[in-house]
Amino acid sequence: MVKVDIKYTKLFINNEWVDAVSKKTFPTINPQDETVITQVAEGDKADVDIAVEAAVKAFHRYSEWRLLDASQRGRMLHKLADLIERDVKYLGELETLDCGKPVSQATNEAAWSTQIIRYYAGKADKILGSTIPADGEVLSMTLKEPVGVCGQILPWNYPIPMFVWKIAPALAAGCTIVIKPAEQTPLTALALAALIKEAGFPPGVVNVITGYGPTAGAALTNNPKVDKMAFTGSTEVGRIIMSGASAVNLKRVTLELGGKSPLVIFNDADVEKAAQIAHRAAFANAGQCCVAGTRTYVQSGIYDAFVAKAAEIAKNRTVGNPYEDVQQGPQIDQDMFTKVMGYIHAGKKEGARCIAGGDRHGKIGFFIQPTVFADVKDDMTIAREEIFGPVQSILKFETFDEVIDRANNSNYGLGSGVITNDITTAMSFVKHIRTGTVWVNTYEHVAPQTPFGGFKESGIGRELGEEGIQQYLENKTVTINLPKKFGM
Repeated sequence: MVKVDIKYTKLFINNEWVDAVSKKTFPTINPQDETVITQVAEGDKADVDIAVEAAVKAFHRYSEWRLLDASQRGRMLHKLADLIERDVKYLGELETLDCGKPVSQATNEAAWSTQIIRYYAGKADKILGSTIPADGEVLSMTLKEPVGVCGQILPWNYPIPMFVWKIAPALAAGCTIVIKPAEQTPLTALALAALIKEAGFPPGVVNVITGYGPTAGAALTNNPKVDKMAFTGSTEVGRIIMSGASAVNLKRVTLELGGKSPLVIFNDADVEKAAQIAHRAAFANAGQCCVAGTRTYVQSGIYDAFVAKAAEIAKNRTVGNPYEDVQQGPQIDQDMFTKVMGYIHAGKKEGARCIAGGDRHGKIGFFIQPTVFADVKDDMTIAREEIFGPVQSILKFETFDEVIDRANNSNYGLGSGVITNDITTAMSFVKHIRTGTVWVNTYEHVAPQTPFGGFKESGIGRELGEEGIQQYLENKTVTINLPKKFGM
């Protein structure tokens, strides 16, 4: 086991490390061996209220933060990216300890996150309004202004990237933040908070409250001084966030929620390449990915060959100690382990054919074998519900129209993919599928410049890209009277 130094376990409020008002702590668990890593401060409503007040003060029109030039906000973000690059090895090892993903993956995610920060650093002084040729003797224009104090609640599956997805556009826009990481993975959020202070961000601009959703998360959502909520997580919790945000002060809300994403593979695809893409789509991050392509639709002409190849790849997937050279670590915790195993049992019970995996891996830790089901029907539980684990469901189809209707027959609409060598087929799929992202002959290619979010119950709003920063801005219309002057 790699020894990782735990530097920060307290709340981060107003650029200071403080205990929870209650003095309570909670354990964060190592998912590879089920041991307690450390105790972390358990924030609740009292702590959230203090953090919000700090963010409100930092957002005041005469505060140090609000008086900064936009270009200076950009320079601070670049400094933060520099510091993450400096500490990328430590951050990767800490992430692996807390959430169990392979250390190479965790380190790469931390490094990739700096690209997002730099993208929004470049946006900070390029937030533009417009002039409008309005009717009448007037001059009209729009101004873009920061929305204000932002509450942000993170998931546990990509802790460092999700932290950065949230704070980078908000800071570039000039907002202030109170952010709550998932209770399963608080450690890297606190480490990043230390780097935010080192980068020179003024007190109160970013505050980190560790704690539980029903207490700290609810207090943040319900606080009337919070102007906007941003949440990534399950659709069920997204509904709670949306309800709470509307109950007090009609907060602005962006939600990036669950998915049951279809990946459709046509007869003309290369079976080997398609099976590799589909494998990565389903099993990346141990299947703990909101946009995972877990509904794999394969046209009948190549179905049997694809099924055989998918099983072979899954059986060769390496699972184990995430500090070693493996492809898959454990699931995040006991609850998710039990949930995923329940879906595997349901798949078997409902008649799907388990052709790889189907059981836990080892006896200690929350490890699950990469599992592949063939002959899955659309009404089976594993084809309808988000599993969030290493489970691939393969379904057969005959025609384009049939598979489009089946792929769209879901409450979700986050991502989708199509594998084909026919451009007409590909573009017809792009036109008719109802998802926020469509990948053609690839999957899960996400870049700082491309907006990400979902249709239907997969969310509201977008993150990343130009649209990502617009979610943190208000649009102010200014109209100036220009009376006609005569005799000139």
